[in-house]
Amino acid sequence: MSQRLITKVFEQYQKSRLQFVQTVADFATKPQNSEILHHAGVMPILRSLILDTVPSIQQTAAMALGHLADNNDSLAEAVVTEDILPQLVNSLASQNRFYKKAAAFVLRAVAKHSPDLAQAVVSCGGVDALVLCLEEFDPGVKEAAAWALGCIARHNASLSEAVVEAGAVPLLVLSLLEPEMALKRVVASTLSEICKHTPELAEIVVNNGAIAHLAQLILSQDAKLKRQVFSALSQISKHSIRLAEMVIEAEVFPAAFVSLKDPDIYVRKNVATLMREVAKQTPEMSQLIVNCGGMSTMIDYLGESHGQLRLPGIMMLGYVAAHNETLAMAVIRCKGVPQLALCLSEEHEHHIKSATVWAIDQIGHHTSEHARIVAAANLLPRLLELYMNPGSSEDLQAKSKKALKNILQKCTIIQALEPLLYDAPSNILKHVVCQFSKVLPHDSKARRLFVTSGGLKKVQEIDAEPGSALQEHINTINSCFPEEIVRYYSPGYSEILLQRLEVNQEEESLHIPPSPQPEGQ
Repeated sequence: MSQRLITKVFEQYQKSRLQFVQTVADFATKPQNSEILHHAGVMPILRSLILDTVPSIQQTAAMALGHLADNNDSLAEAVVTEDILPQLVNSLASQNRFYKKAAAFVLRAVAKHSPDLAQAVVSCGGVDALVLCLEEFDPGVKEAAAWALGCIARHNASLSEAVVEAGAVPLLVLSLLEPEMALKRVVASTLSEICKHTPELAEIVVNNGAIAHLAQLILSQDAKLKRQVFSALSQISKHSIRLAEMVIEAEVFPAAFVSLKDPDIYVRKNVATLMREVAKQTPEMSQLIVNCGGMSTMIDYLGESHGQLRLPGIMMLGYVAAHNETLAMAVIRCKGVPQLALCLSEEHEHHIKSATVWAIDQIGHHTSEHARIVAAANLLPRLLELYMNPGSSEDLQAKSKKALKNILQKCTIIQALEPLLYDAPSNILKHVVCQFSKVLPHDSKARRLFVTSGGLKKVQEIDAEPGSALQEHINTINSCFPEEIVRYYSPGYSEILLQRLEVNQEEESLHIPPSPQPEGQ
């Protein structure tokens, strides 16, 4: 009888522990419960339960810890201060696959919040334990470990190096060959996080054969996988010409252009980012994208996108155009200027406007023909407006000012220049007047238009310091016209004419001829 009672008590204790930890785990999935559980002293209790003799209690306790740490950084710090991490790491090698997934979840939840918390995971041997999990047969364990390693690597180069030095990269690349789609997604994301920091880290990933495996996945039907694949390829390409060339040699283009029309917006954005990173490296790489039809596809993408999604595409056009006047003309031929003008009018974020202005500058500053096309899109007054708007950010004002100066120095279209005479401040006005001084001496039609439209009159009203560059440009303009016309449009000349008229009338009144006498007198 006593044995049965004792056994029943222990069974009840075991059942109560399991019920308790399952209830806590359920509570922990809701962020609003996290602080309440923490203040109730749940951390020390869970710490003891992850050492329980019953595997299901261990696993459930670890899952509860993972959810709590995932919810906010203060609870993640509590996991560290309660010295729970070493227990999890030490037991990873000996426990079953369910516990390993739960423990990797805790390490990920802690590491994701900050570099310091990620360093705590590294310091307790977490990276080495996670790399061992990558060798497991179970794909779920590999996925959990790869995800945790990605959360560690993403913070900075030092933490990424810790992941690399533990031997993670070859195992991650090998995992790309696994059939499980969820594992492929996480591995591609982790490789992207490692590559993004330095060329050296990207080189290590590339030297382990990652590009070839990633390139084979760009035609996958899984949108989430393609997001990560294009992200990883762009993080590799951004560092150097050599790495970008290796991406091109894997025949990523033109196959990637198809995904610029993918239903998933983030797939499209990441493809645009990849094209930007490749195009900025050399004129030859930009030309390759143009030759493969990438430019037209990108223009279409910009027309179908809005906000942040447009940013990499806008910058890609700018990088292509910046290389030389031939590539800038390729952007023009693909209707890039009207599309950028549309982006400038539709977008409200200043950093997107700044990028658009910069891209317009890269197109328009090459030759008079490039400047003419930019001016024909009525972009010069828009640039002036953005520069003079006190609500524009400093960067937007600076880029607008630079673009205006660069394009004005090449612009020879009178109709485009003339509106700026009335609104531009002196530091921009001198560039406008300078262009008139270059064009008018050699174009009789332009001179006539300049007079009839009021341009010559406006120039006479400009208050320039004697001997200044602005005054010299005005003198050059005036020398293109007869002195009488210049004088006629000079300020105050009409008053002078009225005074002369009044003087003439007075003189005439003083010399009135005598009235004729009647005949016979």
